[in-house]
This record gives sequence, C-alpha cells and structure tokens, in this order.
Amino acid sequence: MKKVGPFRSIHFKFVLIYVLLILVAMQIIGVYFVRELETQLVQNFKSSLNERVTLLAYNVEQAMSKEHDSKGPTLEEEIRSLLHDFVSQDISEVRVLDDKSKVLATSNPYMQNIVGKRATEIFVKRALVTGEMVDRTLIDPKTGHRMYISSTPIKLNGEIKGAIYIIASLENVFSQMKQINAIFATGTGIALVITAVLGIFLSRTITRPISDMRKQALAMTKGNFSRKVKVYGYDEIGQLAMTFNNLTKKLQEAQATTEGERRKLALVLTHMTDGVIATDRRGRIILINDAALNILNVSRETVLSSSIIDVLGLEGQYTFETLIEERDSLILDFSTDEELYILRASLSVIQKETGFVNGLIVVLHDITEQEKIDQERREFVANVSHELRTPLTTMKSYLEALGEGLWRDENIAPRFIEVAQTETERMIRLVNDLLQLSKLDSKDYKLNKSWVNFSRYFHKVIDRFELTKNENVTFIRKIPDEAIFIEIDEDKITQVLDNIISNALKYSPQGGNITFRIKELSDEILVSVTDEGVGIPKSDLSKVFERFYRVDKARSRKLGGTGLGLAIAKEVVVAHGGRIWAKSQEHKGTTIFFTLPLERIQEDDWDEV
Repeated sequence: MKKVGPFRSIHFKFVLIYVLLILVAMQIIGVYFVRELETQLVQNFKSSLNERVTLLAYNVEQAMSKEHDSKGPTLEEEIRSLLHDFVSQDISEVRVLDDKSKVLATSNPYMQNIVGKRATEIFVKRALVTGEMVDRTLIDPKTGHRMYISSTPIKLNGEIKGAIYIIASLENVFSQMKQINAIFATGTGIALVITAVLGIFLSRTITRPISDMRKQALAMTKGNFSRKVKVYGYDEIGQLAMTFNNLTKKLQEAQATTEGERRKLALVLTHMTDGVIATDRRGRIILINDAALNILNVSRETVLSSSIIDVLGLEGQYTFETLIEERDSLILDFSTDEELYILRASLSVIQKETGFVNGLIVVLHDITEQEKIDQERREFVANVSHELRTPLTTMKSYLEALGEGLWRDENIAPRFIEVAQTETERMIRLVNDLLQLSKLDSKDYKLNKSWVNFSRYFHKVIDRFELTKNENVTFIRKIPDEAIFIEIDEDKITQVLDNIISNALKYSPQGGNITFRIKELSDEILVSVTDEGVGIPKSDLSKVFERFYRVDKARSRKLGGTGLGLAIAKEVVVAHGGRIWAKSQEHKGTTIFFTLPLERIQEDDWDEV
C-alpha cells in the first residue's frame, strides 16, 4: 500500500477543515454583526436628525405665526438665524420653503441666489402635497458620497405653511463602519493563526491512534491478529482503540463460527414448514428445501437448474422478467377433480447494492384449508339467504293477497294467516339455530356442566316426546337399568337429543319403530337413535352434519326443518369431547350415534335420586 502524502493525510485535512470552519463561522458572525451595526448607526443618525428637524419646524412655525413689522427682523432674517444654529458638520444644506415651494432661506452661503425662487425638488412637492415627511438615501453623482435627503412639512393650525428641505452626508457613519471592519478583519486574522496552531496540536492527538489502527488493519489483512493497538487515553478515540482490539478478537471468533452458521442456515431451510426456492439471475433454480419438494411433489434432481416458470406451472402467463416485476403474491391452483390444492407464492427479488437483479426467492404456503373455509363461508351465506328468502317470499304473496281484500273471505283468510304465521315461526327457528351455532363457534363459549344420571335423564327426554307425538310410531327403549353418571350441560345435550329424535319422528313411516340405546364403554358412553325411515343415500351420509344439508329438501321444508339441527348437535357433542356419526341403509332406516366422555367414580359417593 502506498504511503499517504502530506496534503492527503487526515492530519492536514483536519487542520484545514478546522481553520476553514473558524473562518466561515467568523465571517458569518461578522457579516451579521456589521450589517446590523450599520443599520443601527444609520437609523440612529436619521432619528437624531429628524428630532432636530422637528424642533426646527416648531421654531419656524412660531416665527411664521408672529406678526412682523418694519422695526423688527423680517421672517426671512429670523429663519436664517434659526438655520445658522441648526447647521452642523454632517448637514450639507438646510432650506426653508413656503407653501408655494418658494425658498425663504438656505444655510448654504454659496447658494443665497436661490432665495425667493421656487424649488423644483420632487421631495419638497411631495411633502407639501401629502403633508408627510419624505426621505431618501441617494448617491451624490459628483462625489460618490451617500447623502440623506428629507423634506418635512411645516404645519400651522393644521394647515401646511411650508417645508424644511435637508441634505445630510452619511459618510461619517460609513467611515466608522470601515474602521470597525478593519478591526474585525485584524481580529479574524489573529484568531485564524491561533486556530491553526491549536488545530495542529489537536489533530496530532487524534491522528496518532488512527494511524496506529491503520497499521493494525493492514496486519489483520495479512492474517496477523496478535498485534494490539496502543491506547493513549480513555476518550472516544481511546474507546475506539479498545473497540478495535476487541474487534480483532471477535474477528478471530467470527471466522470460526461462520461455517457453523452456514450449516445452521442449511438446517433451517431444510426443516422449514414453508417451501423456499431460490433462483439465479436467469430464473434457474439453485436452491430448494425439502418442504418445497413435498409441496410441489417433485424430486430435487428434476428441478435443480430447471426454470422456476416451468416448476410453478406459469408457462404462458409469466416470463422470468415479468415475474420479477410482480409485486403481489401469486395464487397457484394445483387442484384436481378429486382434491382441492391451492398454494400461495410470495416473491422477493435478490438485488445487489447497484440495483442489479441477482435472483429470486419464492416462498410457498399451502392455503388449501383457508380456501376450503372461504368456500364454506360463501356457501353458508348463500344457504342462509336462500332459507330466509323462501318464507319471506311466501309471506309477502299471502300478505299482499290479504291486503288486496282477501281478508274479508272467512274461509280463505284464516288459512292465509296460518301460512304466514307458520313461515314466521320457521324463520324464528332458523334465526335461533343460527344464533346457537354462532355461540358454539365463539372461543369464549362455556358449558354449564353438572353430574346427571344419564339413564334416567334419557328416559325423561323420551317420555316427553312419547306424550306429545302425533305419529303412530312405537318407541323401543334399550337403556340399562343401572345408573350411569356423567358430567354434561343438560340443556345442550337435551337440544342434541331433541334434534335427533325430531328427525327420527319426521322420517319414520306410520306404524314404524324408533329404538333408543345406551351402551357403556371403557371411557365413554355410546348413545344411538334408530328409525325405520327412508334412509340416507351412501353418497350423502358424510354430509348430514353440514349446515343447511337436507336429504329430502322438499319434505324437510314442508315439515318446518332448517337444516341446522344435526349441525348444532355435532357442535355440542364435540364441545363435550365426544363424537357423532350416522349409519343408514336406503328404505330401511337411519341410526345416529354419539359418544360422551365417561369418568369412573365410586358409586358410594352418589345418592340415588
């Protein structure tokens, strides 16, 4: 490495910057100070002069207001006497004029010939017309000096009687400013010399440890980590030197851990649940983890060096160039007729600092379940809309007929009202079932469990249906006589049994049987309800617990069903930690099974009720 020249060293640059900084700071301060001082001196000069003019104007007003006879001095003589006392070194000339612009007197002995003549200065005319003082600062074209000119009106009892015209020199003010500037320039020079000396001393204290660190860095590039930087103090530079020594030690350790970190990264990519694919700048796959291989169902040998467009099945839709420009994630549909399979591909471009594209990172997520949930949600909304629309349409037509006068028909009107009432009750049942499902779906839903003798409890539920049923159906009970105590939410399980038994009654033929069973297993009880109805087709058997599903839609609506009974039953049973399923043979009947957890307890702890 070449030796650093004296004018390129940080030592020289530091001193130069330090001196320039002081110079610039003093110049900025000087410009502001001189400008403000000049403004203040000029303003003080004008204010002092204007105060004297005001006094002179008052004396002239008094002279004009007096009557002058032949024995005493004339007005012009009295004014000349006033001007003689007014004139000073800075005032070049003072004129007193009447309201017709005629010169009454002048302080300049060499311009007495203008007395009695009309003045032509524009400042005099403005003061006489406006009644206000007019002043300007101008440059004398002959001498080049700055001159202050003002014209002040003389008023007597509110009327303008004349004006005082003054020409004053500002050179004394600016001469003072020149002296101040010279003093400031001398002070700046002295300050710069002192600053340069201090800068050289200060820069040496900073550049010496930096030079030592430079030598240490050169040694580190050659693999020598044993050398240490000398610490000259405990200021920021000293702390930097100590940090540099620590850096040398850390760098040794970093070299040893880099390979280990690389292996860890490989393990992370291998065990990530999301698929990760990396490409080169041409779109060829250079890295793919095991999760991506499983998601895409391909082998590593077949996809490495293959185009990312081909592997993701984007031919005809994208090129690698358009894929790089894509800002949104892509939805990849690999579904078949038998199975839904949806992936989301998130894209991230690998760029160098220059902005050059060096490749592409693709992260694959399996969103099949999410798509299924969204599809079920859409179907649920459509079913709810359909179920509500049907009774509302019926009610609207019947109520319109009644509104058009059919209510007067004593035979038809009651039937129409009965239909409207039936459809209203059907909608109420639908809304109540939906509210029940919503509660069961909520995470904060809690069951109010209590211990009950399930055998006796099951008999009470069956008795209620046997007393109120209208169908000619026989109930067969195969329930153990011994007590079976389980912990359940009695209201919710009653709703489950009501839904199952109601369905069995609806679909049982006249003269048929409904059989109720309880079987005690090792850690649960098995409850079943069997009817001898039309049964459920095998293809539809797995769907009976879905919301709004009906095997015979026409008959179900006619009987007032909402299609939510078994769905509610499933949610309640699952909330209790049980299972529910169905078995059926067409034209022979259907059996609904469900289980509830059973905890073995000592019978002595319970008293028979």
